[in-house]
Amino acid sequence: MDIIQKTVLAKQFKKQLPFQIFVWIGLLFLFLFSYIPMFGIIIAFKNYKISSGIEGIFSSSWVGLAHFKELINDYNFPTLVRNTLVLSLLKIFFSYPIPILFAIILSEVKNVFLKRFVQTVSYLPHFISWVVVTGIAFAFFSSGFGIVNDALLSLNIIKEPLSILTDPDAFWGLAVSTAVWKEAGWWTIIFLAALAGIDPSLYEAAEIDGAGRLKRIIHITLPGLKGAAIVVLILTIGSMLGGGLVGSNFEQSMLLGNTINSEKSQIIQTYAFNIGLAQGRFSFATAIDLMQSVISVILIFSSNALAKRFTGQGLF
Repeated sequence: MDIIQKTVLAKQFKKQLPFQIFVWIGLLFLFLFSYIPMFGIIIAFKNYKISSGIEGIFSSSWVGLAHFKELINDYNFPTLVRNTLVLSLLKIFFSYPIPILFAIILSEVKNVFLKRFVQTVSYLPHFISWVVVTGIAFAFFSSGFGIVNDALLSLNIIKEPLSILTDPDAFWGLAVSTAVWKEAGWWTIIFLAALAGIDPSLYEAAEIDGAGRLKRIIHITLPGLKGAAIVVLILTIGSMLGGGLVGSNFEQSMLLGNTINSEKSQIIQTYAFNIGLAQGRFSFATAIDLMQSVISVILIFSSNALAKRFTGQGLF
């Protein structure tokens, strides 16, 4: 590299210094809190005790795949897998298409103020913690003081309060609906950004040719969303065990789950949490989480390969 190229690069770096600082701070954060802690994965193959401290991570005795075998042979394992998969698949089925449909509807709204107002209101729930959302759910669906039960009773639609929060059969519906309400508006932003990149002249030409609104959506809007939709779908499938697009299985199962609806609310993540903290079996809990991570990586690569094969586009 000659002196002129070095001078140009130095000037570019100086010009981009604020952005460089932001990037390197982010990389440092990622390295400290995501990569360095990964050395602790080895305790999944060891008999680690918290009393031995950090040194015990390396000095504990090896047990190989004993923790993984114990998980698979656990009598709770089939129920945990069923609850995790059903809850995740239901969230993917409902949470994936709704942001796309919502983005298309918003793109058709001509009133700018109304469009921005609806968009803002729709993504504000994303910033509400799941603790607050759970409190809202209790305020609406509690059998003792819930708004929904009070309204249905006053209208004589029901004779006794509905036990939505404790009914095992109602948990999956409650979890999916609250997750979609909280996160659908946030993910709509991605698809609105993709729609903003579509050339407006395409719509004008189609309108001149006599294409109606529905045909313009089918032949222009949907193809314009194809790339973003594929990327989001790959990420959704890769994080399926955690809840997919809305990624809230653990929080919802911990906060909305109880001993009465545990047959539907207990999932792999909450099982690992309870075993790891309540019983102090950190090696066993780490093995559970490691297995989930490996499955998630396999899902990402598999979904990306399938997307590239059938559509020609992928995440990488």
